[in-house]
Amino acid sequence: MKTDPIVQELVDSYGNWMQKESKRPCGGAAGMTRELYPYNSIFSPIQINRLTIKNRVVMAPMGNLDMCEETGRPSNKMIQYFLARAKGGVGLITTGLIPISHGIDPTVTEMGQLSYFPRIDRSRTVFAGWRDLAQGCHSYGNRIFIQLTAGLGRVGSPECLINSAKFPVSASINPNFYISAIPCMPISDGKLRRIIKNAGQAAADAQFAGIDGVYLHGHEGYLLEQLSNRAFNRRKLGKYADWQRFGVDMVRDIRHRAGPHFPIMYRIDLSLALNETYGEEGMQEKALKKFKNGRSIAETLDYMENLVKAGVDIFDVDLGCYDNWWLPHPPAGMPAGCFLDISKFAKEHFARKNIRSNAGIPVPIVAVGKLGYPDLAEQALRDGKCDMVMLGRPLLADPEWCSKAYRGEVEKIRPCIGCQEGCINEFVDGGHPQCAVNPRSGNEDILPERPAKPDLKKRIGVVGAGPAGMSFALEALKQGHQVELIEKTGELGGKMISGAVPKIKYDFGNYLQYLRNGIGAAKADKNFKLLLNTAADIPWLKGQNYDALVFANGTLNLEPRFEGAEKMRSLQATDLLVNPELLQNAKKVVIIGGGVVGCETAYCLRYEHGCEVTIVEMLPYLMDGACTANRAYLLYYMKKAGVTIHNCAKVLGFEQGGVKVNLNISKTKPNPYNCWQPILPKNIENPLAKKPGPENRNETIPADLAVFAMGGRADLAPFLEAQAAHAAPEIYNIGDSFAGGKVLEATRAAYNLACKI
Repeated sequence: MKTDPIVQELVDSYGNWMQKESKRPCGGAAGMTRELYPYNSIFSPIQINRLTIKNRVVMAPMGNLDMCEETGRPSNKMIQYFLARAKGGVGLITTGLIPISHGIDPTVTEMGQLSYFPRIDRSRTVFAGWRDLAQGCHSYGNRIFIQLTAGLGRVGSPECLINSAKFPVSASINPNFYISAIPCMPISDGKLRRIIKNAGQAAADAQFAGIDGVYLHGHEGYLLEQLSNRAFNRRKLGKYADWQRFGVDMVRDIRHRAGPHFPIMYRIDLSLALNETYGEEGMQEKALKKFKNGRSIAETLDYMENLVKAGVDIFDVDLGCYDNWWLPHPPAGMPAGCFLDISKFAKEHFARKNIRSNAGIPVPIVAVGKLGYPDLAEQALRDGKCDMVMLGRPLLADPEWCSKAYRGEVEKIRPCIGCQEGCINEFVDGGHPQCAVNPRSGNEDILPERPAKPDLKKRIGVVGAGPAGMSFALEALKQGHQVELIEKTGELGGKMISGAVPKIKYDFGNYLQYLRNGIGAAKADKNFKLLLNTAADIPWLKGQNYDALVFANGTLNLEPRFEGAEKMRSLQATDLLVNPELLQNAKKVVIIGGGVVGCETAYCLRYEHGCEVTIVEMLPYLMDGACTANRAYLLYYMKKAGVTIHNCAKVLGFEQGGVKVNLNISKTKPNPYNCWQPILPKNIENPLAKKPGPENRNETIPADLAVFAMGGRADLAPFLEAQAAHAAPEIYNIGDSFAGGKVLEATRAAYNLACKI
């Protein structure tokens, strides 16, 4: 099994980067600094074919799924979503996936021939939406490319097997990504020729609708890559046994239909990085073992040269696929600028060979991967590591990223926290793309940029200065209300304070600082008052005569009681993170609870403090509900660092020097380190899944310290007491004190209430 030393070094480094150079400019704990302002490289024009783009920022194809009408026509929701980024100053916008294989790939079409994907192939009824979108972008001086996909293939939902009695398709017989026991059937050459023809027609239609270029998704293991990568394409017969042929033919057909000057962009990974990720042992897994012979970097570069000859004008490049999903979807823990070495490698190769497009100009290389820090993006361009930078989640967090960076208002840029709860998990669960820190993202059609001011200005008391409380206070202040933010401790942030401690949570720390900056600026407003170290009991609140009270006081930690508790030193994970000196000299730590907090704490203790760590979790899966990329990243690098994980396990009690547990040892228990497959949504039944058997044994795990990470429960008492006491004419409860959740729920509730109160 071959591996690439360049890829291997990068994959290995993504787990322990914080141990080496946590402040290095192109990775590590990037902050929202403005040392390189003015950003003359970011805000310089660039030519793609004959098209001039006003700056070097590309909006990544951040899924417009479930944002279209059921016919596939772009809806007002989708149009306003993109126009908000256009207004914010992005040079080039790219749409999310637009399949051109309806009727061929059964995973892209819903029952009743409906679609959660926007379409450009259905009929003339969809064209109006595309024309409105293109014209809207142009009115702000932006360009827009439509991203076309040949289909999903093996990474599409296998529900088509139940709903329409059709197997998913792929280049060869490949296991489905979601349920590996379901095979994907080889797609015929005839159907592939139809997809190529559809690509040409879609490009011609897009050009006619006023769209500025097409963008082919040849990455992440989608159907185009399944045909153009030997890991997935093991065909022996037919023209598309040549793994380069399908992609090259598609580009040629687009160039034929759209003419010589219509820009073509191509998304590609220089390597799937599967061999380098999982090694010889891991690639023996049933879900992976067919994929050992992926394209090498040299083969990918050769393929890219042939794509340029066929008509491609520009590439964006990175690593990975669905089966190591944290690579193409880098979560909070990945270093900033994680793929700059990859874009630099491709750019230097093209420069060395003097490769030029059909238009006779150099082929721009776009860098991707956590580049939402203006200084980092500017430095990458100045150093020649790329020609453009692609921002996805940073533009969902703040559509005005470009405008603020251009003005040098970097501290006002709302940072992405890398949670991927709104931008990915939301539509996986049946919603549409949103953002944890920006409630308007994906809701621009229903939440106006400037909400109507209320006729009656109120005096509002806000209890709790966590993310919900701070967000509400700042928005209510904008609405003209008189706001008093009340916090029982001396510090702003609530549970965010502990959440921002691990070095891999530097994005979270940036957001906490952003909120604190907002509160700091609000202090100059005569309508705002910050009351720290203030216990807001009911008599005190009644005495303030507020017009409205908003409770955002968070959760209470669960306090488990185990037999022998006096024999083992124990702490709450949140307390340990805030006060790492509480670790004392403990070297062997058992973490009870395998949710996100438990796993992040385990990662921190292992990588930053060198502890021997064991996680005990009762459920079959750790971090159930977290984004696949985020949980897979933590699972993979915890295993690599030797963190022991026991799922389907129960803590029985403590003894001197150990934690007594009951472990499930059945062969059908899920592999706790499985990071190559997602957890299916709860409403999707997997009839082939095996349940854990009853086999178990008792064991004592050596430990110096037990850490509780069992979550919390909403602290409803203050709200209910205030309600019973009629402490104010209006009383509300938001954030974790309503129901324990994530930043997404907190900020969404805060914004909606602030606009309506």
